[in-house]
Amino acid sequence: MARMHSKKRGKSRSKRPLRTAPPTWSEYSREEVADLVLRYRKEEYSPSTIGIVLRDRHGIPSVKLATGRKITQILEEQNEAPSLPEDLMNLMKQAVNLRKHMEEHPGDLHSRRGLQLCESKIRRLVKYYRGKKLPADWRYEPERAELLVR
Repeated sequence: MARMHSKKRGKSRSKRPLRTAPPTWSEYSREEVADLVLRYRKEEYSPSTIGIVLRDRHGIPSVKLATGRKITQILEEQNEAPSLPEDLMNLMKQAVNLRKHMEEHPGDLHSRRGLQLCESKIRRLVKYYRGKKLPADWRYEPERAELLVR
């Protein structure tokens, strides 16, 4: 599949093995995995970071296989889910950093183009999430994004 803002093709990557059951060597039960997810969320980890920590520290290859639910579903059931989707928040952090850079270096045309591309991705994601995970009248505004990110 082609890239979003260029005419290049993507790189092929390795895929996870197709599994439908948790591995037999995993020593954690469903409840223990859910408790670990909640514990790391209280330590202010994002959902993707929680998955990486569980994989690297605890040897849990997939939370979905271990519990039957995704990390965000576990967090939503306990009302611990982040207020904004993680991909949208990461793009807004990137846009805020680019805006700071543009204030210091107003002649940097490459960064200006990068900011335009980043904000177009944000608007596209807002359109996708509006009504599902975002209120129907939610709009991206750079000033408000800076407050949300901090």
